[in-house]
Amino acid sequence: MAIKLTKNELKKQKENLKQFQRYLPTLQLKKQQLQSVIMGVRNELEEKEAQRIQMIGDLDDWIAVFAENEIFDEEKKIELLVQPDKVICGEENIAGVTVPSFEELTFKDINYDVDEYPLWVDTAVFKLRDIASLDAFVSTLRKQVELLEAELKTTSQRVNLFEKVKIPEAKENIRVIQVYLGDQQTAAVVRGKISKKKLEEVQA
Repeated sequence: MAIKLTKNELKKQKENLKQFQRYLPTLQLKKQQLQSVIMGVRNELEEKEAQRIQMIGDLDDWIAVFAENEIFDEEKKIELLVQPDKVICGEENIAGVTVPSFEELTFKDINYDVDEYPLWVDTAVFKLRDIASLDAFVSTLRKQVELLEAELKTTSQRVNLFEKVKIPEAKENIRVIQVYLGDQQTAAVVRGKISKKKLEEVQA
């Protein structure tokens, strides 16, 4: 983009440069914070996913009794006793990004006649609820990572824009204008001297 080679434009470019240089450290800090937070959330996500695998693995002890589930009538299957209702999330501000914060997974209140089920069903229901809650927690953490990574991408683009485009461009514009104004000033001095000399010659 062409720039005006004037003192006003020089002043404007210097103000722009000052502004860019003031904002850049803030953006760089935000980028570092986001990278650190994303790493922390990813670590927590890995832990929760491992925990989930462990909980499902612990159900191996129940395989034999869960097989009894097949003999129940369709309307009495154990999975029908564990029906998630809604995921309750709050909001958390992380490095300027609003992300969901998991609070709890609620379940539909399903009453069943204990006399119609074997003793292990109560424990099985609790275990299945725990796994479902952990699934909801993991899903929320994944959403956090998604939102934070999107913000990190935007912030990184801004850092690159300031570092590689805006600041070098402003510096170059300032240099070009200063060279031009310097040349103009030199030319004015030379013209002044020539005029003075001619005036002296006329007067002589």
